[in-house]
Amino acid sequence: MSNLTISVDDELIRQARIRAIEQGTSVSAKVREFLAQYARGDQPVPAATVAEPPMLPVFDGGSGLMTGVEPGSNKALWQAADA
Repeated sequence: MSNLTISVDDELIRQARIRAIEQGTSVSAKVREFLAQYARGDQPVPAATVAEPPMLPVFDGGSGLMTGVEPGSNKALWQAADA
């Protein structure tokens, strides 16, 4: 495997490292993935095709929160999302 030296803005690298950690990977792995896709000629996935977060059915449209949904409870919100 070869090493590659590139110049990248410090803040961009910091943000990329944080995001990679959140995704359980490394910046090097993401760069390898990008270069492989680029070399194959793959088209990047447009942002519009990325799944949108689910709409949570917590508001009934007029009188307030749906029955059983506690606004301060993550568990209640997750259960509403699964419904």
